[in-house]
This record gives sequence, structure tokens and C-alpha cells, in this order.
Amino acid sequence: MNTEAHYASKTLDDGTAEAASDGMFGWYRHTSGSERRAFWSCKIGYALDAMDTQFLSFVIPTLIATWSLSKGEAGLIGTVTLLTSALGGWVAGILSDRIGRVKTLQITILWFAFFTLVCAFAQNYGQLLIARGLMGFGFGGEWTAGAVLIGEVIRPRDRGKAVGMVQAGWAIGWAVSAGLYTLVFSLLPGDMAWRALFALGVLPAPFVIFIRRFVEEPEVHKQHKQRETEAGHSSSFLEIFGPGIWLTTLRTAILATGTQGGYYAITTWLPTYLKTEQHLSVVGTGGYLAVVIAGSYAGYLCGAFLSDRFGRKLNFIAFSIASMAIALLYTRVPMSNAMLLMLGFPLGFFASGIFAGMGAFMTELFPTRMRGSGQGFCYNFGRAVGATFPFLIGFVAQKMPLGIAIGTFAAAAYGVVILAALTLPETRGAQLKS
Repeated sequence: MNTEAHYASKTLDDGTAEAASDGMFGWYRHTSGSERRAFWSCKIGYALDAMDTQFLSFVIPTLIATWSLSKGEAGLIGTVTLLTSALGGWVAGILSDRIGRVKTLQITILWFAFFTLVCAFAQNYGQLLIARGLMGFGFGGEWTAGAVLIGEVIRPRDRGKAVGMVQAGWAIGWAVSAGLYTLVFSLLPGDMAWRALFALGVLPAPFVIFIRRFVEEPEVHKQHKQRETEAGHSSSFLEIFGPGIWLTTLRTAILATGTQGGYYAITTWLPTYLKTEQHLSVVGTGGYLAVVIAGSYAGYLCGAFLSDRFGRKLNFIAFSIASMAIALLYTRVPMSNAMLLMLGFPLGFFASGIFAGMGAFMTELFPTRMRGSGQGFCYNFGRAVGATFPFLIGFVAQKMPLGIAIGTFAAAAYGVVILAALTLPETRGAQLKS
């Protein structure tokens, strides 16, 4: 089936395209009770996912000191988490097509909550590496299930805003994680505090009770499963590589690779560059982190609004250009601590805001029968490949200045995003097809 036929926008009786709701939050007034429950379950679920995931970044210095780890060993924990999350995201996408979006969301939340708790009981590096890898499997799966669920529930003209605001839950979870870290480490000695922090990772588990009781399966998915049952056959996840759709799958995977590769290139190595080569002391402080998180949340919200206002493709292109500029500015212009603190906001804004339209775009690109599989594969293929960028930058930086390596990889990644966006169809306002 040629997917280009799926992108007809919803029209009014006079034949004009349906306009998006007024303002960034005006769409929420038009939602039903079931839509609001789905929205909050996905947003809170993603925030809790981010909270559990970000714990590691705060406890790495303690783990290095406690277990005498090398930086390479500590970094491997993060890499393994990203790689297993990529696999988990793809598997969750397949599951969401088979057993439903809501059930898959429940499973993934329980999974990452349980294995975050298991991390608290690790007795050595090897045990923590395995537990964290298993946690990553659920971390990647939650995004896929939640993005497909909210994308199918919200009406076309507001889908970008709703899905993007769910994505903004990441910044909230990041902030909560930072707050809990500060609290726990102020109350307990380091060798106990890191375990207590991971133990708090079980908190998302009871949230599954709410999802199970109050969140309904999207109507478009229920109708599709009914038709499959009546026809006596079910679709295969391999269909995303089939005739008429494989090229969309390829281009979407490349788009996801560019966005995530650029993000990892900037966020992984910039702090090191600013500390070691520009000798700035504010990097890594609570104030700088707060500014970046605030910029990240604002970027998600604005990106969500703009993707419905001006289209998915233009949004990707604009945020890519801005992210390129920020990367080059950070790595080419000498700056003071005050200037760095001020630039933290646009760094978070553009590097995170580019993701706001991703969930809605992928939901609209794939038909219902393969939507979870397609979205899960493309986003997480990008995550797996993008996760190699920090390693590649570190390798290349042995032969060239670190700032040049960061700027080069970031520019290449966002250039790929622009090229991929130009080749894909615009889907703003598209009706979902089975």
C-alpha cells in the first residue's frame, strides 16, 4: 500500500483545511474525559520514565568512588541502557500492535520501575550493568507505547500539541530526579544514598493501577483489531519493510538517527569540553542544570505548538538549524560563566524541542495495523545509532580538538535531519488510516 495516500487532511464542510485550536493549550478544552485520562497517563508515565532513567547520571560520581570504576566502565552503563532501550522500544511497538497500546504501556512501566529497584540491590559493577540494561528495555518501550496511544486518541488538528506536551514530561521527570537526588544525598551518606535513590524508582509501579482502571484503548485500534478478527488474519511487524512502505520506514529511521545523534553529541560531550578546554566552573552546577531543564521544557511546549501551526517538516528543519547554530556557538566562541549560564536555556530549548513533533509525525506516517511496529522501529533505530555518536566523537577527538569534533558531528547529524525531513511527506492534520 502506498502511504502517500494516507495523508489527506481533515476538511470542513466548505472544503478548507481544519485549523488548529487557538493557543498552545486551547485544544485541551475540547477533549473528552477519556482523552484527558489518556493524555495524563502518557505524560505522567513518560515523566516517571525520565525520572528513573536520569537517576544514573547523578550517581555516577558516587559509583566511581565506591567501586573504583574507570570512566569507561561508568560510561558503559549508560551505553548499555541506551542500546537495550532501543531493542525494548521496537519490541514494545510490536506488542502494542498485537495486544494493545494500553496493556503495553502498563507492562513497560512496571518493567522499568521493577528493574530500577533491582539496581538498588546490586552488589558489584556486573550486577548493576545487567540490572540497568534490563531497566533500559522498559524505558525504551514506554515511549513507544505512550506516543502511539496519545497519537491515536487526540483529533488530527491538535495531535502535535498533545503528543509534544506528553514528550515534555521528560523535562519534568528530569527535574524531579534532580530534586530527589539533592534531597536523598543531603540526608544519607553517599554509599547508602545511591541505593536509596534507585529504590525510589519503584514509585511509578502503583500508577499502573490508574492506567488499568481508567484509560481505554484507542477507538481506531479497537476497530482495526475487530476487522482483523473478522477477516481471520493478523498483520506482521515485517510489513514496515514491505512494498509501498519500506521507503517511508527508511527515511523516518534516518530522521530519528539525526535528531538523536545530534542530541547525544551535544549533551554528552559539551560539559566536558566547557570544563576542560574553556575552564568554566558553572558547568554541572545546579543553577546551570536548572536553566537547561527549563529551556528543555519550554522547547517541548513551543515545538509541539509550532508543529501543529506550521507543519512537522518545517518544525524539524527550523529546530535543526537552530541546534546547529547553538553547537557551533558553544564550540567556537569563547565565553564566560555568565554567558554560559544564559546560553543554557536555548541549548535545552532547541536540542530537546526538536523531539516535540516526532511522536505525532510517526503516528501519522504509518497505518494502524503497523503503527506501533513502525514507530517503535524507526525511533529506536535512531536511538541505537545515535548512541554511537558520543563514542565516535571521543575517538575522533584523539586526533582533533574536542570542540571541532562536537561541532562536526552535531552539524552532520542535524544536516541529516533536514535532508530526511525534505524527502518525507507533510502529515499535519492527517487522518489516521488502518
